[in-house]
Amino acid sequence: MAHEQVVEQETVLPVMEEKLDVSRRLVETGAVRVRKLVHEDVVDLNGQHVHDYIETERVPIGRVVQGPQEVRLEGDTMIVPILEERVVVHKELVLVEEVHLTRRREIRQLPEEVTLRRESAVVERLDPQTHEWHPVSDPAAPATQPPGSAARPRD
Repeated sequence: MAHEQVVEQETVLPVMEEKLDVSRRLVETGAVRVRKLVHEDVVDLNGQHVHDYIETERVPIGRVVQGPQEVRLEGDTMIVPILEERVVVHKELVLVEEVHLTRRREIRQLPEEVTLRRESAVVERLDPQTHEWHPVSDPAAPATQPPGSAARPRD
């Protein structure tokens, strides 16, 4: 019988490790401020003002009628009959009065001044070297412009 020789082999498995290095750094870019401006424009407003009103006139009648009277229109006037029952030897219906309602329209020109307000925003950045505020068009943009050459705000 032959002897077999057993050889043991060692297997090495590499183990990996990841490390995370989190750090912060301070970046000075100055400061940003937003100012709101209110602009007022005075405009002349000329237009018509229409005012409807009702004239009321009581017209005494005093006439006996045979039955109820209908509301009627005569031109711009609505006539509303007012009835009353009176007891006499016999009952009769007397038209006591009519109420005449006439619509009148008056149109007047009203010259008026009206103030209209409009707002706009001005964005400014503080220059860390000069400590002066300079208008910028994009508040996220770095403050790299020399003083006096900053972009003007859009209206």
